[in-house]
Amino acid sequence: MFCLLVLVFTASYSALAAPPDRSYYQIKIYHLKTPGQQQRVEKFLRDAYLPALHRAGVKNVGVFKPVEEQDSLLSLYVYVPMRSLQSFATLEQELQKDKQYLSDGSDYLDAPYDNVPYERIETILLRAFEGMPQAAVPRLTVPKDQRVYELRSYEGPTEKAYRNKVKMFHSGEIEMFDRLGFNAVFYAEVLAGPRMPNLMYMTCFDSKPSREQHWKAFFDDPVWKKLVGDPQFQHNVSKSNITFLYPADYSDF
Repeated sequence: MFCLLVLVFTASYSALAAPPDRSYYQIKIYHLKTPGQQQRVEKFLRDAYLPALHRAGVKNVGVFKPVEEQDSLLSLYVYVPMRSLQSFATLEQELQKDKQYLSDGSDYLDAPYDNVPYERIETILLRAFEGMPQAAVPRLTVPKDQRVYELRSYEGPTEKAYRNKVKMFHSGEIEMFDRLGFNAVFYAEVLAGPRMPNLMYMTCFDSKPSREQHWKAFFDDPVWKKLVGDPQFQHNVSKSNITFLYPADYSDF
C-alpha cells in the first residue's frame, strides 16, 4: 500500500513539475494579384476554413491584412495555433473528411487551373519559445480595424548566432515585453520557412501611437540598455522585418 502511494505521489508530482508543452504555429501567407482573388480567399476563410477549424477543435485563429499595400502586392496572413506537430501533420486530412467544409469552400477548393484564387501560398511552421510555451489572446478593446498587430522576424547570420538571440529573449526581453504591456500573442522559433535561421513574434496595440509609446518605453528601459550592451549578445541579428497588420472582421482576435 505504501509503495502504491509513493508511486501515485511521484506521478502526480512529476505531472505538476513538468513544463507545459510548447505549442506549434502555422502562418500561411496568401500572395494575391487582384482584389477579386482577395475576395475569393476571404470568402473561403470566413465561410469555410475558420468554421471547419473550429469544428476540428482549433480555436483562436487569426486572419490579418497588411496595414498598407498596393493592389499589385496584396496578401493575407492566416495564423493557426496547433497543440502538437502531429496536429499540423494531420489537419488537412481532417478537413477533407468535413463535408460541410468541402461544400462551403467549393468555389475555392474546386477552382479551375485557369481561374485560381491566389498566386502562391507561403507556409511558415513555428514552435513556441520555452519562455512562452502557449499563445495568448490579446485583451484589446478597440474595434478590430483600429488595432495594430506587429509581426517581427529576426534572421540570424548563423545558426549559433540565431540561438544566441533566442537566449537573449529568455534573458530578459520576454519579461520586459510583459512588464511594459506589449500584448504578445506568441514568440516562436521558425522550424521551416523561406528565411532561415529565423525567429518570429507578434505583439499588438490599440493604435499606432500606442505602439510608438510602447517601443519608446522599451528602448528607454534600463534593463534593455543593459541587455543590449552585454557583449555576449552582440551581432546576433543579421536582418529584421516588421509587418504591420490589422485583423479581418471575422478573425478570432
